[in-house]
Amino acid sequence: MENLLVWGFYFLTLYAFLPGLVSRMFGFRVFKKGLTEREIALTFDDGPDPVYTPKLLDLLARHGAKATFFVVGSHAERHPELLQRMRDEGHTIGIHNYVHKTNWLMRPATVRKQIQRTAEIIEAAAGLKPAYYRPPWGIVNLFDFSKKGQYKIVLWSGIFGDWKAHDNADRLTERLLKKLRPGEVVLLHDCGLTLGADAEAPAQMLEALTVYLEEGSRRGFRFVGIEEMMAITDKAKEARPGLLGRAAAWTWLQYEKLFHLVFRLKAVRGSGDRTVFYYRKTTYNGPEVELKEGAVIRKGDSVAEIHLDNDMLRRVSGRSTSPMAVIIHLIREMETALPALSRQVLNDPETSSVKAIYGVTMIHRGTDRLGFQVFDLPENLFAKASRIYLRILFRVLTARPKKKAAGRKGKERDKKPMTPRMLLMSREDILRHAARTPSASRDADGREAARQPKGSGAVPAAESGASVEPIASGSPSAS
Repeated sequence: MENLLVWGFYFLTLYAFLPGLVSRMFGFRVFKKGLTEREIALTFDDGPDPVYTPKLLDLLARHGAKATFFVVGSHAERHPELLQRMRDEGHTIGIHNYVHKTNWLMRPATVRKQIQRTAEIIEAAAGLKPAYYRPPWGIVNLFDFSKKGQYKIVLWSGIFGDWKAHDNADRLTERLLKKLRPGEVVLLHDCGLTLGADAEAPAQMLEALTVYLEEGSRRGFRFVGIEEMMAITDKAKEARPGLLGRAAAWTWLQYEKLFHLVFRLKAVRGSGDRTVFYYRKTTYNGPEVELKEGAVIRKGDSVAEIHLDNDMLRRVSGRSTSPMAVIIHLIREMETALPALSRQVLNDPETSSVKAIYGVTMIHRGTDRLGFQVFDLPENLFAKASRIYLRILFRVLTARPKKKAAGRKGKERDKKPMTPRMLLMSREDILRHAARTPSASRDADGREAARQPKGSGAVPAAESGASVEPIASGSPSAS
């Protein structure tokens, strides 16, 4: 009897516990979170439901959002018209077993039959062969991994207990908004008829989801099907640097955090509530320069020194297919965040009286369109040190796998040396940016990005906090 119990324990550990542990904790052979800049994947389990699923589809259509529905086969069998509507409106349909029963309590052959029967129901109703599978409660067994070639197992990065009804939807809304971040795979339920769920719970889910979609759209997020999320993530992984490159970038970013702390840099957020700029008050020590509209910046004047967030640069580079894509994305983020930066600088008691915004960058073409004026740095030790420092920084944070150049012209362009320049924005332009409405500054790919001229190669202002460490001393001064 004792040996039987021991063998039973070993079997359960191998068959159920270990697969569940490694899939949940390490994402082994499952997809649970994406690598994206603006995309979020909404997924819905346990439906379709004749009452709540149509209301959910209406809500998604109003917001132009796409989602993935992991349907229970027995429910789908009774409501094929809802699967047809999901297909017609561009949503993805996945499998959630024929009955909502954990795979741990079924033999491998039984699980296969559950999946196959549900796949046949989906194909008959919607004319689609499903490619994605989510086991009930996200519990996988050892043999689920063997289905990897036929079905991609999808778990989640955010789960919210929405299958239970609460006094109101406020708590659920608060939990959802904490996961309003790019790459999230959000799990919700459009049916409350499964074991342990409350029948009326989806009504509160819809109420909370309405707020989530509105806020997500306001911040510039896109809600996509799981297949698009996975495709974007695959491209991002291909562009990621090797282990040594990632370690170097991580080390650099830890140094930058220390730099921000020591020099008391303040964050400015842009679209998607992500940090775009850092700034601090400092004293200008460069040569006298005359700005447009007659403003003159002299040595000793107070300026707001700005830097782009290096972590943003790293993320954008890792998810972009070319240097030009990095430039386009950065300038959109910059243009969107400039009003917030200007208002914050003007409302901050430390910087409210500064004469200009100031930065140093190697990527400066086109920044005049954003209100900056570009000046050469004096040929001195600071300029030489900045050039070396910024090139190392850029190489570390934008490292990517080596690929053959597309052509001779591309090779020559990549080898063209980048020279740091000084950027200044007058107080008049700061005031103009500050007067722009908050709504106009939140959508990185909205109307303002659409106004960019084609072929613009601009990336504005000081691309880092730690990126211009010499600036921390108040240079560029002649030496």
